[in-house]
Amino acid sequence: MLQLPVSALQSLLPPVHLLAYSTLLGTQVFESFVVVRVAHQALPYESFTTLQKQLFPTYFRCQSALLFITAVTLPRYGPLSLFRAGWKILTPFIVAGAVATLNAVYYGPMTSRLMMTKRFQAEMEARRDDGSISEELEKLNRSFKRAHAMSIHLNAITIVATLWYGWTLASHIKF
Repeated sequence: MLQLPVSALQSLLPPVHLLAYSTLLGTQVFESFVVVRVAHQALPYESFTTLQKQLFPTYFRCQSALLFITAVTLPRYGPLSLFRAGWKILTPFIVAGAVATLNAVYYGPMTSRLMMTKRFQAEMEARRDDGSISEELEKLNRSFKRAHAMSIHLNAITIVATLWYGWTLASHIKF
C-alpha cells in the first residue's frame, strides 16, 4: 500500500479545501438564488413542486457533505486545525453545520412532505363545485408556509456563515 508522507498530505489540504469551499458557496448561491427562481417562473406549479421534492434533499445533502469536506481539509493539519485556530474559524463551521443539518434532517423533509400533501389536498378540492377551500387545506397552507419560511431562513443563515468563514479565509491569504 502506498503511503504518502505527512508533508505530502499537508500539501493536498489547501487546494482541496479551496475547491470544497468554493463549490459549497457556489452551490448555495446558485441553487438558492438562480435555480429556484428560474424553475418557479418557468415551470407549472405541479412540475415545480415535483422538481423541488427531488432537488432540495439532494441540495441539503451536498451542502452538508461540502461543509464537512471543507472543515476536515482546513490547512495545515486538517480537522485539528479547526481547534488550533480557535473560535474565529470554528464558529462559522459550527453555525453552518448545525443549521444545515437541521434543514437536511428536519425542516427540509417536513417542507417537502407538507408541499406534496398540500398539493394533493388542493387537487382533491379542485373538484368541488363551489370553489371554496376546506379548513384542512387552510391548515396545511399555514403549516407549509411556516416550515418553508424556516427552511429558507436556515438556508440563509448557512450561506451567511459560509460567507463569514470565506471572509476569514480570504483575510489570511498573502499576496
